[in-house]
Amino acid sequence: MQKPTRIAPSILSADFAKLGEEVRAVDAAGADYIHIDVMDGHFVPNITIGPDVVKALRPHSEKVFDVHLMIDPVDPYIDAFAAAGADIITAHVEAGKHTHRTLQAIRAAGVKAGISLNPATLENSIDYLYEELDLILVMSVNPGFGGQSFITSQLRKLEAIRKRIDLLGLDIDLQVDGGVNPATARQVVEAGADVLVAGSATFKGGPDAYADNIKRLRG
Repeated sequence: MQKPTRIAPSILSADFAKLGEEVRAVDAAGADYIHIDVMDGHFVPNITIGPDVVKALRPHSEKVFDVHLMIDPVDPYIDAFAAAGADIITAHVEAGKHTHRTLQAIRAAGVKAGISLNPATLENSIDYLYEELDLILVMSVNPGFGGQSFITSQLRKLEAIRKRIDLLGLDIDLQVDGGVNPATARQVVEAGADVLVAGSATFKGGPDAYADNIKRLRG
């Protein structure tokens, strides 16, 4: 059963010179989750932040810290991000040979476990993982940089995964990340997504605009 739409601003699009202030601003503006993109310059062609930054941001919000690890390997860093204050840790199915073990390790660290699929990755690649999952993240752009255009073929993937979640009767968030704006937000919600990651669409216009931006995304 699809849940109410939740908005997860991606701090990748925030002002990195004042990240604490930005997190407080989107929290106050109505964000449901704080989405934190972690990139290693290896799995994706960009480098962002590590667990020390997550730890520094943790006092600035009590909202869910949704940490998306676009890194390879994942397992050696799970405990550090959990200790830093992550509530959800999402790994990529493409990033490791033993994804089931990775999800078990995330849950063993005391946080919720998510899996992410790149645009070219088939939805059936996670068929045997659903029982280990709290969140499934469908990438609707190729990961690495913010501000990219939405890949419409991912709507079919969202629809297929939503049907599978509902068929199994599991309590799993279905999240989408990439090119989400007020127009595509309606499309992804209709396709079954219930958590929308939005960077540029949330942070454009500065703090005074954040509440309206989030309201427009929520529909």
